[in-house]
Amino acid sequence: MPTAIDWDLERFVAAQDPVYAQVCAELAAGRKRTHWMWFVFPQLKALGRSATAQFFGLDGADEATAYWQHPVLSERLRHCAELLRQLPGTDAHAIFGSPDTMKLRSCMTLFEIVAPDAPVFGDVLVRYFNGMRDDATVALVSPA
Repeated sequence: MPTAIDWDLERFVAAQDPVYAQVCAELAAGRKRTHWMWFVFPQLKALGRSATAQFFGLDGADEATAYWQHPVLSERLRHCAELLRQLPGTDAHAIFGSPDTMKLRSCMTLFEIVAPDAPVFGDVLVRYFNGMRDDATVALVSPA
């Protein structure tokens, strides 16, 4: 199985470091106001179109697993998902707007699959998406 060394996961750490406190404050307040979705809640590269989405997109389940095994990235992703789980209400669009609501669903689906030991991702899917996974993400990471 590939490890974090096989991918440039430090691109995420470098992008998150200067804004992570702001990200947490926005999530705790229940409203995303700045631009950080791509590198805080990553999704599969195949789902993105922009250069930024491609740069921060994960190649597949193996890279997502390596992301989850990264000591800084996994803790930050878990913490951000926990902040969402603790918010009142169930309207992801009110927090993220479009298209970031779809990106959140894709990210939570991906990490629910590759990190089954972390129930927070499934909990976020239940709270904000009635438990519905993102079909495109499931199709891309499911064995053929």
